[in-house]
Amino acid sequence: MLHSHGTDMNKRALINKIIARLTDELEVYFRAAQASRAEATHEQSKAENKYDTRGLEASYLARGQSRQAAEIQGAIAAFEKLDARKFGADEPIDIGAFVDLAFDGETTAYFIAPAREARRCGMISGNVGDYPQSPLGEQLVGRKQGDVLKLYLAGAQNQYEVTAVV
Repeated sequence: MLHSHGTDMNKRALINKIIARLTDELEVYFRAAQASRAEATHEQSKAENKYDTRGLEASYLARGQSRQAAEIQGAIAAFEKLDARKFGADEPIDIGAFVDLAFDGETTAYFIAPAREARRCGMISGNVGDYPQSPLGEQLVGRKQGDVLKLYLAGAQNQYEVTAVV
């Protein structure tokens, strides 16, 4: 959820911040996976008896961390490809749009991110390929500025208006 938006440069800056955050997260996973691999192959991790599973557990951990790192790399690639273009007032909401939703005199801004990657960044996602999307993103994609829709947010169903698509 965002509180303000504006030019394409702001959108590109946001995308770059997301990429930087994901890159930092990737570095943490790489270091953890290296440490787990070192633990799994260390002399002290050799099983002393059939019940000693330290080496095996460290190996499983290293594989899990490597999978997480691969997911983050995919997210970075998706955000690097994401177009920071400005949406016109009559264009439907799609991936890469800032969307303002108004309810009861308050406006909240959302950024529609690639679906699979949005989960990692705590963002609203639209539909991309076969990947699952967020319920809000699913309801917003394809809508236009001025559309009024009933959304289930914060435990209640209310009527919201799309006041901007940028």
